[in-house]
Amino acid sequence: MSTSPGPTSPVTHEETLRGGQMWSRILRRGQVLRLVDLEGGAAVAALFYNADHLLERYNMPDTLKAQHVARLTRENALFSDMGRVLCSVVEDTCGWHDTITGHADQAGSLEKYGPGAYQELRNDFFRNTHDNFLIELGKYGLGARDIVANVNFFVKVRADLDGKLEWVSGNSKAGSSIAVRSDMRTLVVLSNTPHPLDPEKRYAPKPVALTVLDGSPAERGDPCRTSREENERAFELTDDYFA
Repeated sequence: MSTSPGPTSPVTHEETLRGGQMWSRILRRGQVLRLVDLEGGAAVAALFYNADHLLERYNMPDTLKAQHVARLTRENALFSDMGRVLCSVVEDTCGWHDTITGHADQAGSLEKYGPGAYQELRNDFFRNTHDNFLIELGKYGLGARDIVANVNFFVKVRADLDGKLEWVSGNSKAGSSIAVRSDMRTLVVLSNTPHPLDPEKRYAPKPVALTVLDGSPAERGDPCRTSREENERAFELTDDYFA
């Protein structure tokens, strides 16, 4: 059984995230967020929260250990720190989305790209992920202590046998996409800003197409539910939460 949004799924919102742009929205249960890397080489940092109880949020360690993975792709679920499923990946043509290497802040951006202040560059000034997260989280009464380990869509970072992290260029091609279903009422926060391990020395984040489509919650037999026993239990907890 496939739960991927089809060509007739109603589109409720669409826009292009410019390089450096931040974005947030509360997705209804069953809605799908699709991101498309328009030029190749995109990097979109993401945070996830239970919109009805913001103290519940994405938990990277539980997500990885429950599914025996170190990255996200199709049929993976994003676990909350309450053992429920905030979102699940229902489509993916990229194949690898980073979960472990975090995001850049103002100091790192300044050191890497140099000054890029608004006073000189106006709307093209150099934004960083940490500050973008703070701006969007502030709209919901959240702050710095609410920033947890984030997902980096379209990014691949490889670890060698000694634990050294290596940026993998060319992971995401032009047209690569990922679609994430909201399995709760989920607050999604995005920042389309450079990843700290990207070797590119120019500040040049790539545009990403964003679409929100209507859909329905995961049914029995859904591939994201059945991919692991741990996922099925987490979906059952999620169903009980809405019963």
